[in-house]
Amino acid sequence: MKRIKLISKVLLAVFMIVAGGMHFLNPEFFLKIMPPYLPLHRELVLVSGACEILLGMLLLIPKCTHLAAWGIIALLIAVFPANVYLYQHQEILPASPIMHALRLPLQGVFVLWAYWHAKPFGKES
Repeated sequence: MKRIKLISKVLLAVFMIVAGGMHFLNPEFFLKIMPPYLPLHRELVLVSGACEILLGMLLLIPKCTHLAAWGIIALLIAVFPANVYLYQHQEILPASPIMHALRLPLQGVFVLWAYWHAKPFGKES
């Protein structure tokens, strides 16, 4: 089980780092899905991308895994309104309605994935 959890942690970290990097490589996409009621769109896109990269890297440091996992959970919750906005405005990202509908619960799967790595220090398996 330790090996599976280690692989899972590395995959989550890579996902977070790559997703965060995309905020810098393709900020226009993320700007499109920013709900209009939020201020400072470009700044929020860049800060959220930097947080994804940082949390992904911290996840790989055993002493930081617990806090990084909780940070990922908080970040996923914080960016959820952008996913809802994308669902409400599907013309932003051409895809089938079912793909857009699946994107929302997928966020919950990522929260559970991070939660698996959020066990207190010394209790990791």
